[in-house]
Amino acid sequence: QVVVPEEVFFTVAAAGILENLLVLIAVVRNKNLHLPMYFFICSLAISDMLGSLYKTLENIFIILCKMGYLTRRGDFEKKLDDAMDSMFILSLLGSIFSLLAIAADRYITIFYALRYHNIMTLRRALVILAVIWTFCAGSSIAIALFSYEAATVIPFTILFPLMMFFILCLYVHMFLLARSHAKKIASLPTSTVHQRTNMKGAITLTIFLGVFLCCWAPFVLHILLARFCPHNPYCACYMSIFHVNGTLIMCNAIIDPMIFAFRSPELRSTFKKMFCC
Repeated sequence: QVVVPEEVFFTVAAAGILENLLVLIAVVRNKNLHLPMYFFICSLAISDMLGSLYKTLENIFIILCKMGYLTRRGDFEKKLDDAMDSMFILSLLGSIFSLLAIAADRYITIFYALRYHNIMTLRRALVILAVIWTFCAGSSIAIALFSYEAATVIPFTILFPLMMFFILCLYVHMFLLARSHAKKIASLPTSTVHQRTNMKGAITLTIFLGVFLCCWAPFVLHILLARFCPHNPYCACYMSIFHVNGTLIMCNAIIDPMIFAFRSPELRSTFKKMFCC
């Protein structure tokens, strides 16, 4: 087993929670950021925070077990473990559907730029987020309670690659048609500025998607191997880096806010005002 020191876990998790909390505070404080796009970004930030919080609680649970305050097979410990598993699955599903919502929002801004504010209103964005988190919460509880049933594990492991494939197809379609769409509206006032802004948003979300895949895919692969070939020596070799894969998930929570700050001038300005009082 490749063991990552507990101090590293706590440091990375704390940094991820604080960074995403700063993003939430910045969006709440700056009224110019009260837009559907930034609300979807806040949803992604909450998902990242839940992932970091899950790993923090899991490490505390392991430390308490080593110290003898908790047992690994007690009723209370079983319920606590189910609650933490539910939080982890909620983080994964929340991230996937938040990325899907952001991708759909970028698609509308590029191909329906003139009608964007009529299609994606603030109220509709809030309804979409309410539906997403209600579905994710119900699914995470169901999967955590019945995680040992193949009928539940298999759909969960299929959902990740399926949703990622759908988002990738959406982005490919977006970039293939963006140029022809830009020519159609080139004669309209400020169309060039809007097109550059929309494409910049699409590129930003492409970076989000790439980071998400790099950070989460190794852990999802671990789940698949643990389910379908736990005794294979090659699978066991890969599963020995379980702690490294867990650290990658928490790194995702650190990288996302940096992308927010680097790609959004409005967020950078808000952060500067917050830090400079």
